[in-house]
Amino acid sequence: MMSDMEAIEAQLRRDIDAAADAGAIEAVRVAALGKAGRITALLKTLGGMTPDERQAKGPAIHALRESVTAAIAERKAAIEAAELEARLATEKLDMTLPADAAPRGSVHPVAQVMDELAEIFADMGFAVATGPEIEDDWHNFTALNIPETHPARAMHDTFYFPNSNAESHAMLLRTHTSPVQIRTMMTQEPPIRIIAPGRVYRSDSDATHTPMFHQVEGLVIDRGIHMGHLKWTLETFLKAYFERDDIVLRLRPSYFPFTEPSAEVDVGYKQEKGRRIVGGNGDDEGHAWMELLGSGMVNRRVIASCGLDPDAWQGFAFGVGVDRLAMLKYGMDDLRAFFDGDLRWLAHYGFGALSVPTLSGGISA
Repeated sequence: MMSDMEAIEAQLRRDIDAAADAGAIEAVRVAALGKAGRITALLKTLGGMTPDERQAKGPAIHALRESVTAAIAERKAAIEAAELEARLATEKLDMTLPADAAPRGSVHPVAQVMDELAEIFADMGFAVATGPEIEDDWHNFTALNIPETHPARAMHDTFYFPNSNAESHAMLLRTHTSPVQIRTMMTQEPPIRIIAPGRVYRSDSDATHTPMFHQVEGLVIDRGIHMGHLKWTLETFLKAYFERDDIVLRLRPSYFPFTEPSAEVDVGYKQEKGRRIVGGNGDDEGHAWMELLGSGMVNRRVIASCGLDPDAWQGFAFGVGVDRLAMLKYGMDDLRAFFDGDLRWLAHYGFGALSVPTLSGGISA
């Protein structure tokens, strides 16, 4: 038995030393340690031995297996090292070849539209104003002439925080960026021209509504302001944003607590290949009207609540969803996809950081 094991080990050692590549050393391993290998056959004989025989012969068989296993691993490592050296000696790197493109992120459509809006309104003399997203109910509702019984204050529309102090104002996630208008009028002397873009929150979710979305509002406070200024501002803004001269607006009387008179603004559009194309007169054949934003003259009570004299100062305000503007301009049909984080969607609708479209042509006077 011992002489047979010595002969097997000697033969395997010769085979291991003679192996010239990875395939050859793998063949030696299978011949020795595979299911039908020579050492495997010796291990199978242990089951038929008596305890005394197993105690006498078992250690030698296991030692043979460990010795051959170590020799195979050592030879395999030597072969791999030699192959690597040979490959390094013959391979060359062509430094003139272009490098592989590195993964790059993209500008989200909402961020892109925010930049476009800031650029358009900057050409019209508007500054960008910001404010806290966690507001109190005075800035969010009361100062905007929204009474306590108004449906907008209802729990099913507004995200309220627990109020630990009964004497303080209730805290909430702002439902619009209008509180920025209030804070600006209270801290800045007129005349005022601002836009207030940002995130807002309402308890609503479907294909065209999400609990968090983006809004931009505009505010102008000056002397002698009237609805004609509002209409010109909105027409100029929408023509620049959609990059079309055939934008036609329709102002319909409406009601908002913070503006009087108030107007819903409709824009003409037509349906092409399953998407809405803004432009044209909604009364023309093949066209229709679509409600786009709300607007109006700032209510005298709002002006007074900010410490200004409503007999001396007048103004207008408007608001529109940034996400909706992005959907109309860039052909998206589901608002929820904006916040899913799907890389395929972002790769399709996103903008390259160094190649985003701009409106550098400016606005015609």
